[in-house]
Amino acid sequence: MTGQDNLRFAPGTVVVGKWHRNRYQLVKWLGSGAQGTVYLARDGARSIAIKLAKDRASLISEVNVLKQFEKLQGDPLGPSLYDSDDWLIGGRTIGFCAMEYLDGVSLAEALKRKPFDWALVYMLQLLKQLKQLHETGYIFGDLKPENLILMHPGHSIRCLDFGGATRIGRSVREYTEFYDRGYWGLGSRRAEPSYDLFACVMILIYAATGKRMERLSTPQLQLRQLVKTQPRLIPFRRVMMNALNGSYTTADQMRQELLHDIMANQQNEPHVAKVRHSHRRQPASNHETWKSAWMAASVVISAYILFVIIYVM
Repeated sequence: MTGQDNLRFAPGTVVVGKWHRNRYQLVKWLGSGAQGTVYLARDGARSIAIKLAKDRASLISEVNVLKQFEKLQGDPLGPSLYDSDDWLIGGRTIGFCAMEYLDGVSLAEALKRKPFDWALVYMLQLLKQLKQLHETGYIFGDLKPENLILMHPGHSIRCLDFGGATRIGRSVREYTEFYDRGYWGLGSRRAEPSYDLFACVMILIYAATGKRMERLSTPQLQLRQLVKTQPRLIPFRRVMMNALNGSYTTADQMRQELLHDIMANQQNEPHVAKVRHSHRRQPASNHETWKSAWMAASVVISAYILFVIIYVM
């Protein structure tokens, strides 16, 4: 290995805490981010996740956030914290934390495979989680699909990588440009709930378009036009415009209005389908038959989503 930032170690490497003397065996590399590298590891018979930090100050901040979550009741926001310590290796001191291993699929992967309606369901869950987070005095900061996971089973959403979590009122330390309102000229990087809610809009834009589009010369107009014209986003443009403009002060405000618009849109869809069907005069072609089958499948999906919204969430 060369360089202080190289945190790649072979499977089987044993991490020994300097102070607590706990031992963890690395199993495989899971991923690397701006603040460190995460491994699947073993703590005896238990599978855990262990994060090796590039910057100890950032690790301390993340550990403090995870400790705050332990005081909350209800659904957990992120992984449970098991241990935090230093590891002496090859003349280096590497800060690390051991935490619950969350088994699931990243939201980024799920959005590639599921219809857009599911992005709305996940967003309702996420806004519920953000409400709890903001009430602890923190925002997530680097909010993006890659930092969110859908758990097995049940697809409940949990937050990963709190290295970018920032106390409300301070400056956001870590962000990804596409999800950052400062990058789009629609606000500052001051840590406040509306910063995370802007990122929620960008997650929906990503889910609807399937890509992170390039910023144009008039970025504010670019986003507003997209929300007003993208077919999947039009039914929810009121909520999205409010979040883009920083009009919401709490995640619950955005969640309640989004839920209202989802329900209204679901009620309107059967009427639209009926009108379209009544206008058909020619025998159905293979293409039309395919569209009818897809519409029927969409109705089933919509019914299931409504069930999840009303009875589960």
